[in-house]
Amino acid sequence: MAYESTDGGTGAAGGAEPGASDSLRTFGAVVQALREHAGLSREEFGVRIGYSKHTVASVEQGRRMADRDFVERAEPVLGNTGALRKAAPHLSRQAGLASWFRQWARLEAHAVTLWTYECRVIPGLLQTERYARAVTESVPPVKDEEQVAKQVAARLERQQLFERRPPIAFSFIIEQALIERGTGGPDVTRELLDSLLKRALQFNVELQIMPRYQPDHAGFDGPLMLLESPDNKWFSYAEGQRGGMLISDPKEVSIMLQRYAKLRSQALTSEDSRSLLKQLRGAL
Repeated sequence: MAYESTDGGTGAAGGAEPGASDSLRTFGAVVQALREHAGLSREEFGVRIGYSKHTVASVEQGRRMADRDFVERAEPVLGNTGALRKAAPHLSRQAGLASWFRQWARLEAHAVTLWTYECRVIPGLLQTERYARAVTESVPPVKDEEQVAKQVAARLERQQLFERRPPIAFSFIIEQALIERGTGGPDVTRELLDSLLKRALQFNVELQIMPRYQPDHAGFDGPLMLLESPDNKWFSYAEGQRGGMLISDPKEVSIMLQRYAKLRSQALTSEDSRSLLKQLRGAL
C-alpha cells in the first residue's frame, strides 16, 4: 500500500484535536510497578539508570515518552523481564500530538536520518516555545490555555531527538518567507532566528534556506518529510489541513527522495543560509 493513514505526534501547523495517549500511561504504570517490586525509590532507580527522579516520575505518570536508552538501562535494573523492550515500540506520544501524526512519531523516535522541507510554517523540531505558541493560537478553532499548553509541550518534547544517541542526521529546508512573515511579532522572530542559528551549528544538523526568488522549484506540491529507519528503509510523510499520510511504498518514497534532492540543490548552501539568517536577525 502506498499510503497509510497515520494513527499516531504533532503536525507542523497543528490541525485537528489531538488524541490522548493511553499507551504512555500504561507503560508508565508498568515501570512504576516493576520499580516498586524491586524496592527502589524513584531517586534510587534514577541514579541506577542515569536519569533524574523527575524524569522517572514523568515517565511513570505518562507525561514523557521513554527513549531507547531509558528502556535499555531500566531492563536489567528491573529484573530483565523484557516487558519494557516489548512495550516500547507500541508507544505513541502524549496528548498534544495530532492523531494522524503518531505513527510517524514512532518511526521518528528511532530514525537514523530525518529530512524536512517546509513552506507553510517553521518545522516543529525547530520552533521555539513562543513561536510554537503563536502558531498554535493562530490556527482555528479557538483553543483554551490547557489545549495550547499541551500542543506546545508535545511539539517541544520532540526536540529531544536532537540529543539522541546515536545521533540522527538532520536536514532542514525552509522557505525564507516563513521567517520574514514575523509570526508572533519582532521579539518572537528575533528569538527564533537566534535559535535557528544555534541549531544550524550543531554537528548533525544541516539547515538550508530556500530564497524568495527561485523560479525552478521542486516543492510546489507542498511540504514533505523523509526518514531512514535503523534497517535502512525510507519512509515519507505528507501533511495537509486536517490530516496526514505516511508513505511507505518504495516507488512513491523514491519520488519524494528525488524531490528532496532537487530542493537541496535549489536552496542556499548551509553557509549562505547562516549568512542570510544573520542578515535577517540584524535587520530586526
